[in-house]
Amino acid sequence: MEMNLSEIRKKGIEALNDALGPVGMIRFLHQFESGTGDYTKERNRGLKDYDIDSVIEEIKNKKDKS
Repeated sequence: MEMNLSEIRKKGIEALNDALGPVGMIRFLHQFESGTGDYTKERNRGLKDYDIDSVIEEIKNKKDKS
């Protein structure tokens, strides 16, 4: 029998609680949040000035400094 999403969520919470205890379970769950926005658009906007040549140049500069 296939479980629905609600049943899977319930069993997952139970498994986390059994393995980590209530405090550990909450600390684990706090690591994950749904967030907002569009990561791909934001990433592309932030990287729009980078091309392969500028990345290679930046790598060379960092190697020269070390």
